[in-house]
Amino acid sequence: MANDLIVVYPGTFDPITLGHEDVVRRAAQLFEQVIVAVAAGHHKKAMFSLTERIDMAREAVKAYPNATVESFDGLMRDFVVKCGAKAMVRGLRAVTDFDYEFQLAGMNRSLMPGVETVFLTPGDKYQFISSTFVREIATLGGEVDKFVSPAVNQRLLEKVRSLSAKT
Repeated sequence: MANDLIVVYPGTFDPITLGHEDVVRRAAQLFEQVIVAVAAGHHKKAMFSLTERIDMAREAVKAYPNATVESFDGLMRDFVVKCGAKAMVRGLRAVTDFDYEFQLAGMNRSLMPGVETVFLTPGDKYQFISSTFVREIATLGGEVDKFVSPAVNQRLLEKVRSLSAKT
């Protein structure tokens, strides 16, 4: 494990999936401290509020004593610098993720020359999971319990019911 190395794992986590949890587990084995950084996500229309996403992420990472959850608003660069992180973790599921993540890593290197981007892949059984798919399946009445923790699944069911009641 890299001594005293802080890594930030940023994302919207709307909701956090078993794939995200697997990346946190892998990062927690490699780095001294993992900060799961939940983005306010102004550029995306989130199903869950920032508070709900933070709560779900905290529940998901509680098994890893060196992982914490914080929220951030604004530039990731500012958050990473404030935390004193030397690396960012990004999850790669498939080749389709690589192009976007490669561009993002280049931009981040330009903004934060002293911070490396580390790509981690989730285990095989999680490679196809995305929060977008999970939200869509849940909204259409499908079962997502294979893709999220029981606590997240319960919140999804409640959220879908409350959204359906409003229409």
